[in-house]
Amino acid sequence: MSAGFLRNGSKSYLSIQSLLQKQPATDPIGAAIIRGRPHHRQQQSRVYARFTQSIYRRTRDLDSSPLGIVLSSPFSSTTASSQKNGLVGWYLGMVKSRPILTKSITGALIYTAADLSSQIIVQPSSESYDAVRTLRMAGYGMLILGPSLHFWFNFMSKVLPKRDIMTTLKKIVMGQLLFGPAMTVIFFSVNAALQVFDVDRGENAAEITARLKRDLLPTMINGVLYWPICDFVTFKFIPVQLQPLVSNSFSYLWTVYMTYMASLEKASSNQ
Repeated sequence: MSAGFLRNGSKSYLSIQSLLQKQPATDPIGAAIIRGRPHHRQQQSRVYARFTQSIYRRTRDLDSSPLGIVLSSPFSSTTASSQKNGLVGWYLGMVKSRPILTKSITGALIYTAADLSSQIIVQPSSESYDAVRTLRMAGYGMLILGPSLHFWFNFMSKVLPKRDIMTTLKKIVMGQLLFGPAMTVIFFSVNAALQVFDVDRGENAAEITARLKRDLLPTMINGVLYWPICDFVTFKFIPVQLQPLVSNSFSYLWTVYMTYMASLEKASSNQ
């Protein structure tokens, strides 16, 4: 407020001075004195120039000072603080400072929520809640999926940095041919191996292979029907640092299906 007042005052002063200089002198004596001493007007102009420059420097310093910021923009500081303290701003800061950890925790939370939903939807009410199964899914999202998504999307942004239609389609094809099948195999294998201490549900190497033969192809076919649209939105419109978050959000429904497939009965190793 004070800085604006000083700036406005200096502008008004200059306007008045310019008018006085342009106005012809009505007093003949004064006009003769002014005409007789032109160097006097030059000295006045120099004094006025120094004065206005001094005012400009002072107002500029006041604007950059904490007091000037508070007086001139009382609402801008509130807006900036709200942006910094908001959930989105906090998450973006965490993604920038600790990307792998943030994305890993995000994956764990989404897989936990998806497994809870899967158990509520699929399991009959007579069966009790399987907390160990949810812990397995959270561990997979934390230790495997989160870091994998981080490195995969960074790799894709370096290999194919553009966002045009053809580049986006290339990214989708690479995801369906490389990343998707690899993560599906890892998911089924890790989930089956982590059940080794469960006498009823633990699976050996032969049973894991039989499960992959039975469940991998149907899962990949369903993935081709679901993921290309999600990948198109992610690669085309989302910044690379937020792509794992958006992909994890899309994977919520997919994870409900995946946890259901992982909870199916053992496949016979004799097939």
